[in-house]
Amino acid sequence: MWQAWVNGILGVWLFIAAFLNFTSTGNLWNDIIVGVIVAVSGYLMKDEKSWQGWLSVIIGVWLIIAAAFIPSLITGDGSEWNLIISGVVAMVAGFSALGGDNVDQLHIEGN
Repeated sequence: MWQAWVNGILGVWLFIAAFLNFTSTGNLWNDIIVGVIVAVSGYLMKDEKSWQGWLSVIIGVWLIIAAAFIPSLITGDGSEWNLIISGVVAMVAGFSALGGDNVDQLHIEGN
């Protein structure tokens, strides 16, 4: 369940970060689109985690690639570190959701 909260908060952060001064025009649209996808994925992750976990991992990889290899998206250190840290957080939440958090699914029935 924590993965859903992390992705939801991360999506909202990316959406807000798009409007901060350390982003370029290309990064503005990247952050808005990725932020909405991550937030919706986080909301949907509370019920089922398989495809949302993979989506979170893919989005995390995309954010890191965008920070490292697409210079038009980067306008400074703040933008670069925002993408890298957000990408790592998304990947960790995605991989842990795929690992099957059995604590969330544990049902104790009369024992």
